[in-house]
Amino acid sequence: MLPAKKKILYIITKSNWGGAQRYVYDLATALPKDQFDVKVAFGQPGLLAEKLATAGIATHPIAALQRDISLAADVKSFFELWRLFSTEKPDVVHLNSSKAAGIGALAARLAGIPRIVFTVHGWPFWEIRNPFSRALIYFFSWLTALLSHQIIVISNYDLRVAQRMFFVGHKTARIYNGITPPVLESGESIRNAFPHGVCITGTVGELTRNKNQISLIEQARIDHDMYVAIVGEGEERPKLEEKIKKYGLGNRVKLFGFIPANEALLGFDVFALPSLKEGLPYVLLEAKAASIPIEANRIGGVSEILDAKDMSEFSLEQMALKTIALYLA
Repeated sequence: MLPAKKKILYIITKSNWGGAQRYVYDLATALPKDQFDVKVAFGQPGLLAEKLATAGIATHPIAALQRDISLAADVKSFFELWRLFSTEKPDVVHLNSSKAAGIGALAARLAGIPRIVFTVHGWPFWEIRNPFSRALIYFFSWLTALLSHQIIVISNYDLRVAQRMFFVGHKTARIYNGITPPVLESGESIRNAFPHGVCITGTVGELTRNKNQISLIEQARIDHDMYVAIVGEGEERPKLEEKIKKYGLGNRVKLFGFIPANEALLGFDVFALPSLKEGLPYVLLEAKAASIPIEANRIGGVSEILDAKDMSEFSLEQMALKTIALYLA
């Protein structure tokens, strides 16, 4: 008789397409199908849900799960997750993103899940907030880690933070995000939007305060020879559009919306990562693999990518193998 497959249930708050969502997708599709039965639960629907459906991965929408704080919605999502865990009885619940992880860790404990894994995609208390908010987020991050059986961090930078947390450091492992070598397209959609021969500084990422795309607009305001391509969608788009219009930069700074990184990178002469908070950004791995000159804020795990001479640790194969080992421990 063949051994029973291990049931893995991934939990994530949003189903848009960012680093945490790509991480969940990569692991969900990389696990050997003869050994693992994989499902993904998420709150807000988006591109991740579409990609998982195309890949044949079963999904469970958690209607009440959302990023914004709402006591009523959070209580409801807790009970939705608890019922899901009690019904599905997974061997491993793998938590991603702060909100889903915090609620999910408690629900999984109460449902008696034998192994709870929590991946930290950059500790959330590094975000720019007032001291009280940061202290509160630190406490809940610590509590989530405490309730989990295993914590994964994606950089040595975040590992050092975990090792200073009471009762957390001993059960924390660093596993780098990994990619397969990207198949790069021409980037013509980017280049054709600017005058021929200009030097294009480009960035790829969700349009959020943490990604700090506005700093590139401010830089272009001062440097009249600077051309900027901002690829991505998100909540900061209206603010960025307003600044571009206010400064009269429409000919030199352009918002392209969502374009996969492999389609955009060769449209850049310089890749910029002005983020204020990062874990270990996939797009930076891809930019380095593409041998594009990089300008980046050295935060989170960024320096570990920039300074790496051997990129073999940043492979999807290594990421999957090391994560599987934790599932089976």
